[in-house]
Amino acid sequence: MKLYRETLTPQLIQYDDFDDRGEVRYLPYLMYFHRASYRSSVINTDRLGFRLSRGPGGQTASAAGEVPKGPVKLLMGSSTALGIGATNDGATISSRLWSKYAPSAPWLNFGGRSHNSAQELMLFLFHQHLLPEVEEIVILSGLNNLALSLLPEWQRGEDGAFFFSGEYFEAMDELRAKARKPAKAPARGLTGLLADRKPAAAAPRRPAERKRTLPELIDTAAGLTGRHLESLRKLVGPDVKITYALQPMAPWLREEHAPQEKLLFEELNSLSSNGSFEENYGIIASIEAGRTYAEALRVVTEKAGARFFDLNPAVADAIKPADWLFVDRAHYTDEGHEIVTRVMAETLGLS
Repeated sequence: MKLYRETLTPQLIQYDDFDDRGEVRYLPYLMYFHRASYRSSVINTDRLGFRLSRGPGGQTASAAGEVPKGPVKLLMGSSTALGIGATNDGATISSRLWSKYAPSAPWLNFGGRSHNSAQELMLFLFHQHLLPEVEEIVILSGLNNLALSLLPEWQRGEDGAFFFSGEYFEAMDELRAKARKPAKAPARGLTGLLADRKPAAAAPRRPAERKRTLPELIDTAAGLTGRHLESLRKLVGPDVKITYALQPMAPWLREEHAPQEKLLFEELNSLSSNGSFEENYGIIASIEAGRTYAEALRVVTEKAGARFFDLNPAVADAIKPADWLFVDRAHYTDEGHEIVTRVMAETLGLS
């Protein structure tokens, strides 16, 4: 039986290959990033894994590829900024900004698949030496930090959870267990006592946790976002314009979805082995939750010396009930990329 995902959004098959877990590039500090020098009709990356942006006249640019002379602008964020769902590199937000809606300078794609705000910051930190003067930064993000705040405390720690963090900590437990030496029999004298080793400990038992409330989840997500925005402001200095735009997400945008979206969302629920989207993310997936989160982000963003916009109300006002924006609840169709880019450029005053 053909899946709606394959018939309505065949480009996602290419993204599945691009995002193959067996091909993930695990990197120091950043944890993971995209496949490098990836080539396809849908998505292409440079030698370090940055997606190509396309501008007027067929120009292409990326942080580790063709870097234009003079000032550039950056679109930072996670997979929505990367452009998952677009049928080609030219249909992404960074490309549409450069080629159509804000063409005064090239826009480079600094989106990172499955990244949180810490990884968004580190991606810029580790690659700013490749860039010419940066004139403006727009961060299109927000969902991942809030979704990751649902994970247990032993994965969140002081600096926040990241995707696949459970697998990471379990692998580290196994590595420590293998490195432990067996206990030795007691020996006489100080030298023998120092040589003794404790018996290998079993993998730590993770404590059960109560479900956190929406205010607690928002406090965690917004707090981390604010901290990392303050660091970014210090990195780039006072003259670079920074705007944080809360990404449009299907449940934050409208209650009644387009017919194609309903088919795709229902199919994704039926294919999930970990429960439906509503079961896993229902607490954060409502218009009210999105607006509450936006207000918390506004406070920390302005404190960090950046502008804030919640794009959800603006996009909701710009669409009709039948407009098909989403391939899943977080990523856009080509029409969705077009509408979001236009609204973003108008709302943020991009040129």
